[in-house]
Amino acid sequence: MNRAFSFPLDAGPFIWLLLLLSFLALVFVVERAIFLHRGLVLSSDFIEGVRNNLRAGRPLEALAACEESPGPVPRVVKAALLRTAQGEAAMRAAAIEAGLLELPVLERRLGTISAIGRVAPLLALTGALFSGFHLATALREGSVYASADWLLSDVQAALATAGFGLFIAAACSLSHHFLVGRVRSIVMEMEIATHSIITFVSHELPEEKTPMA
Repeated sequence: MNRAFSFPLDAGPFIWLLLLLSFLALVFVVERAIFLHRGLVLSSDFIEGVRNNLRAGRPLEALAACEESPGPVPRVVKAALLRTAQGEAAMRAAAIEAGLLELPVLERRLGTISAIGRVAPLLALTGALFSGFHLATALREGSVYASADWLLSDVQAALATAGFGLFIAAACSLSHHFLVGRVRSIVMEMEIATHSIITFVSHELPEEKTPMA
């Protein structure tokens, strides 16, 4: 009676490395997705609140709103507001500097996810070749000449390993694309928010209400 193929027990030793990589990729993707979701604040609502505080002559409340709001957008806006006394150019320079400091935090682990997606097919190919070598060795020794079930177990192991490796690569590629899109959205929100608040402070806000003047 032929024994049913059991995944991952019968898939060979390399399948355990692939399972470990898939677990790490899943943890990193979930962590990054949650982190980037928290970093996406509605810049229109946030900026309107900061503007209202500045119009009312409450610069400290505007800075407090930046500190209390989550994500990189309020931190970049705060950096710009702290330089209002030095002019528009200084505000833009401070915003750019703060944005550059936020980028490594936003892009953390994205390279690892991409690397797992590239390494997984190579490990899967190695596992498939290992199963093929085991099958060829058994055939050469003549130990499995009468057992098709034994012969096909190595073939199934090779196919399972290769298929699982390709699945990990595809999942990592899609996840990386999604997360990069979230990072770009946050960067765009930072640019929109800082441009809006700098333009408002420099050209629309009365001079006597300019914060930190």
